[in-house]
Amino acid sequence: MFIRAYLRASTDDQDASRARDYLETFVSGYGKAIASCYMENASGSHADRPELIRLLKDARRGDVLLVESIDRLSRMDDQAWRSLKTAIDNRGIRIVSVDLPTSHQGMTARSGDEFTDRMLAAINYMMIDMMAAIARKDYQQRRLRQAQGIEKAKASGVYKGRPVDAELRNRVRELLAAGLGSFEQQRYRASGLNLVTAAIVLWNTVYLERSANALRGHSTAVDESLLQYLSPLGWEHINLTGDYLWRSTVKVGGGRFRPLRRLKSA
Repeated sequence: MFIRAYLRASTDDQDASRARDYLETFVSGYGKAIASCYMENASGSHADRPELIRLLKDARRGDVLLVESIDRLSRMDDQAWRSLKTAIDNRGIRIVSVDLPTSHQGMTARSGDEFTDRMLAAINYMMIDMMAAIARKDYQQRRLRQAQGIEKAKASGVYKGRPVDAELRNRVRELLAAGLGSFEQQRYRASGLNLVTAAIVLWNTVYLERSANALRGHSTAVDESLLQYLSPLGWEHINLTGDYLWRSTVKVGGGRFRPLRRLKSA
């Protein structure tokens, strides 16, 4: 039996790993350990969650799907919830929710008495269904109250929307002033990688180029599809975020860094 912990936060502003220590403490009380964790920031109101899908693919019959509470697993409507539960049941996975004591039986071996096991399982299924329904109702009520609050604020002229990230906007303006691309691209890059990571990416291409040259020196064929990743490269070719761009027109000697583009003077 593998215990697979699923940790979900609803927005990017929340930390999905917050509950990890809590789940590990719970599991250790049964003399067990979490085999793997699946963490993501996604809404519980839909089933299209990459980490949850990956967990279901990885799990085997008898494994435990561990959550802090049922609302971490589902805030979905009845049809979507039943579809998810069917997928879980078909794989023979047991749901254990820390806030639902009836589910804790999944952490231990079965009693050996078929009647007792079936009764406990039936009660647990009913309680999980009930908690999923409560989670959905809570989700709907909170969205309704939020919408009502926004409408009220708009009517009174005090609604301002999401707060502006002034620091990020200033960074975007700097990049735009340097002539480094569209607003959308630079907003993405401004929240991206730091210089150390950028340097690592550059040196990966340098080492790849040296490896390709070494293979050619031994008359070994090199996969042509790799050549697109060799230096000199700009970020446009690497397909990663970051606000550090190399000047591809400058020739670089062996083992040296490519110079960064500089912001235009004001």
